[in-house]
Amino acid sequence: MTELTLLDGGVATELQRRGLQVAAPWWTTKAVLTGRNRDVLRAVHEDYVAAGARVITANTFRCNLRCLRANGLEDAGLAWMTHAAVGVATAVRNSSGGRVRVAGSVAPVEDCYRPDLVPPDDELRVEHRWLVVELLRAGVDLMLVETMNTAREARIAVGEAVAAGAETWASFVCGPDARLLSGEPLSEAARAVLGEGASAVLVNCARPEDVDACLAVLGDAAPVPFGAYPNVEDRSELPRWGHVDRHVRADVVPEEFAELVARWCAEFGASLLGGCCGTTPAHLAAAAGVVAAQPAG
Repeated sequence: MTELTLLDGGVATELQRRGLQVAAPWWTTKAVLTGRNRDVLRAVHEDYVAAGARVITANTFRCNLRCLRANGLEDAGLAWMTHAAVGVATAVRNSSGGRVRVAGSVAPVEDCYRPDLVPPDDELRVEHRWLVVELLRAGVDLMLVETMNTAREARIAVGEAVAAGAETWASFVCGPDARLLSGEPLSEAARAVLGEGASAVLVNCARPEDVDACLAVLGDAAPVPFGAYPNVEDRSELPRWGHVDRHVRADVVPEEFAELVARWCAEFGASLLGGCCGTTPAHLAAAAGVVAAQPAG
């Protein structure tokens, strides 16, 4: 069986589940605004590590220049929130005895579900360069360019991260038939980021039933480690692609999630697996237990 690295699960999900509002305009950055909120965020990271995660993602999904400027942080200095979010995650890493790596989240500069809003290339280069430099200064171990809905923005973000000297993973948000929300084939998007130096390729926020097709594509297209971290929220009465400012329960229980992770590892050779929206430390713990029970080789 392929050796598996477990990623963490949904950070926003856990913040909401623990009573912290995740809504416009602050979204997940609200978790670093006060000491009390940072304590909640640290507990989320710690619980994922205790559950078996070996890569935790710093809470920087909404720490790009556009989000920070929209919240009026120019006078306070835009980078402080990025450094605060990474500081919470690196404190957990440092207390783990070397078991954990911290990924800096590099998300679309506009909206992860709106490929039509992706700005021009020159703006993307400036904004992604700023964030990856600040993430490296703050002490992340790698860049996770995630929830990318176009190959164009993913390619630019990965290129800037690699040029800054960072180990860089790229992850795409996909719908059915292994296609990005832009409609582009995942195979073409994967080749684009590999050409920029990505050292791993994943899909995230996809429904579990759409992940198989994505992993089959990545297994053929990506000569690097690959994997997935799916969205397991019950969206039966909600828009499939859209932000929700409340906790949405999972429609995949931890035991089912563990079976999916074990199968994706065994059947497709995926080696980087975790959870996105809806997953909890219980989901990760179940996955860690099933994987640990698998025979070696």
